[in-house]
Amino acid sequence: MEQTPYITPEQLFEALQQPLPETLKSIVEGINDNYEYWNTVKYKQVPAPYSPKLLWTYVVLERLKHQTTAWNKYGIHFGLTNKMQRLCHEMDMNFGGSWGANSILQDKYREQYLVSSLMEEAISSSQMEGASTTRKVAKEMLRKKITPKDKSQQMIYNNYQTIRFIVEHKNEPLTREMLQKVHALMTEKTLEREEDAGRFRTNNEVVVEDGITHEIVHTPPSFEEIPEFVDELCRFFNETRTIVFIHPIIRGIIIHFMLAYMHPFVDGNGRTARALFYWYMLRQGYWLMEYLSISRIIYKGKKSYEKSFLYTEQDHNDMGYFITYNLRVLELSFKELQQYIKRKCEEKRASSRFLKIGNLNSRQAEIIQLLEKAPQEVLTVKDLQIRLQVTPTTIKSDLIGLMERGIIAEISLNKVKKGYITGPEFNKVIQL
Repeated sequence: MEQTPYITPEQLFEALQQPLPETLKSIVEGINDNYEYWNTVKYKQVPAPYSPKLLWTYVVLERLKHQTTAWNKYGIHFGLTNKMQRLCHEMDMNFGGSWGANSILQDKYREQYLVSSLMEEAISSSQMEGASTTRKVAKEMLRKKITPKDKSQQMIYNNYQTIRFIVEHKNEPLTREMLQKVHALMTEKTLEREEDAGRFRTNNEVVVEDGITHEIVHTPPSFEEIPEFVDELCRFFNETRTIVFIHPIIRGIIIHFMLAYMHPFVDGNGRTARALFYWYMLRQGYWLMEYLSISRIIYKGKKSYEKSFLYTEQDHNDMGYFITYNLRVLELSFKELQQYIKRKCEEKRASSRFLKIGNLNSRQAEIIQLLEKAPQEVLTVKDLQIRLQVTPTTIKSDLIGLMERGIIAEISLNKVKKGYITGPEFNKVIQL
């Protein structure tokens, strides 16, 4: 990857003495709003007599004016932009109180939405690290609590269990032992050497390679620095009063970045880093994070995620690229959640038409709706129990009521387990 051009202190000082030309002002603002790298800036059309390198000089100067130190020991810093602050403010409004106040996430559906979102996060985060199981198979495994059959399924199962663990312990402080516990949960039965689960690396043989070219793109600091780093990470994660304020969302992104940068474990650092970000956000009161799948968005544009690390490394450890990228991911995740809830509300309204048949409850209407959408599907008590968040006894009672009316039929899946499919009266019901 092409490195950024070297700007001498003399060139920066000279640019500082002259106000930013009006003809370049909007261009510089746009570049910094999106925290663009040199590989796009060098192709910008700039008015004469200016050059792309002079434009870059002003970009660097503006970032230096608003520079904030993220991690002093490794010289990791960023330029705080207006867009970063605006997005953080919008997320403060959306991720904390306003949605709860407006009751968009209705209480009776919250657990159902939560389970689905946690599954999406576990699946996507694992797929980013090479898990190849399809989403449908993975969700069935998690819903029905089926024992993982291969490494890919194990990765997804581990991720899901780790997120559940974090939700249960979200208010606890981060300690060295808790960090190791999270990694152990995340990597159980998936590493070449099982003893590496939850254990910090003890050598410098770990490097980060480009997935396509296999070029080494990052060599982590020495393993000898890991104990000191972990202590500092715990302090950074837990502290509530700081001399220099960094917005909690940006602080969470720094935690995500630093764990990946340090690579304290032999493998599973990416999954652990994303889990720590998730944990930190919940600990800071961003309750809506439980319903977002940031890894789903990252997985869709994995190359951009990787580039945000590379740009930071190539531009003198300026992690503004990584912060800007992750804020955009959060913004897109929130929009996806809005669309998801809108779709689910429409499905609820669609299923409510079956209530007109009479003598049906809302759960039974949803079961009919499920089979209308997928007539070939075979439902089980456990599957419906997880989907509808009720007890097995309640689901069995609902199914018996539907069977008595011929809307569904029971089949044997094995000597013990039963399945439920469309019954002889099903087509009549859905046509009403």
